[in-house]
Amino acid sequence: MTIMSEHVEVVYGVDSHRDTCHIAVVNATGGVVEDFEITTDAAGYDRAVELAGAGPQRRVWAVEGCGSYAAGLVRVLQAAGERIVEVERPKRHRDNTPAKSDRLDAIRAAREVLSRDHTELASPRLSAHHDRLSVLVMARRAAVDAAGDATRQLHAAILVAPDELRDRFRALSTSRKIKLAANLRPDNYRDPVCADTARALRSIAHRIQTNQHETYELTTHIRTIVNQWRPDLLDNRGVGPIVAAVVLCAWAHPNRFRSDAAFKMFAGTAPITASSGLTHRHRLNPAGDRQLNRHIDTIVLCRLRTDPATRAYRNRKRAEGKTNREIRRCLRSYITRQLFRQLQHPPTPTTG
Repeated sequence: MTIMSEHVEVVYGVDSHRDTCHIAVVNATGGVVEDFEITTDAAGYDRAVELAGAGPQRRVWAVEGCGSYAAGLVRVLQAAGERIVEVERPKRHRDNTPAKSDRLDAIRAAREVLSRDHTELASPRLSAHHDRLSVLVMARRAAVDAAGDATRQLHAAILVAPDELRDRFRALSTSRKIKLAANLRPDNYRDPVCADTARALRSIAHRIQTNQHETYELTTHIRTIVNQWRPDLLDNRGVGPIVAAVVLCAWAHPNRFRSDAAFKMFAGTAPITASSGLTHRHRLNPAGDRQLNRHIDTIVLCRLRTDPATRAYRNRKRAEGKTNREIRRCLRSYITRQLFRQLQHPPTPTTG
């Protein structure tokens, strides 16, 4: 193992916020050379690149919030050819000192990178395809959640509606309830309670339909980007455009993770020991990206239902005494490794 301090002369630690970024310049031995603050605009970013260019050539940037507050700075640094590594959160002092400031956080970010194996450090996720997919996935998830909330509100409102209204919704599926509620005419009811309930049901149904339409449009855009970036992912059983988009947003580019083990740890599908006394077993890492973990589990469930090879594997492991939960853990770990290796080796383009 070779630590980063053996490969660089200085580290520029960045503590990012909405309006400013504090930058601390730390040498290879951990000493603070200088620190300064920039604004999160074009002038501030240009100043950071200019100051770095006047310093040592062997340098690296340790940036917190690469995908949020520091996204603009990272794009400018990438365009300038600077080397950047992403730090999630700098470690605090071992004595748990309460001291905290933007300057201290920037220094801690730099020192955290100096003490790490240089092969373990991930570069930022930012890229054209990643940026497009990440915002679309975020917007689609919000639309799906809003549609789900509104659907539950519709069911609750029907449950307490007057019998004159409630009877019209009996034995209908959810989709037919939404369609019926959207076409209600409150003015057709003389009872004020029925009229206002119908008005509320119609409003909720229109909200559901709007969110469903947004979900469909966003899914179409996501599918287009996935087909442009890595269409080969869609050839995997259980991987649709949304699952592929989440996997791609987590992976981002070939240099982000040093190995499939690192990717599995990030996805929460890496086995970790959970032994006690005479019990010796493993469980999956409970940390990591939970959205990625959930979508990998979606692949597992789909393959258990439709893939003969996966079902044969389940039956074989059952015969060995493993529980269904343990089998799904093994499958999640295997599928994560399979996806990572596929992403690291893009398909060779065919020549016509």
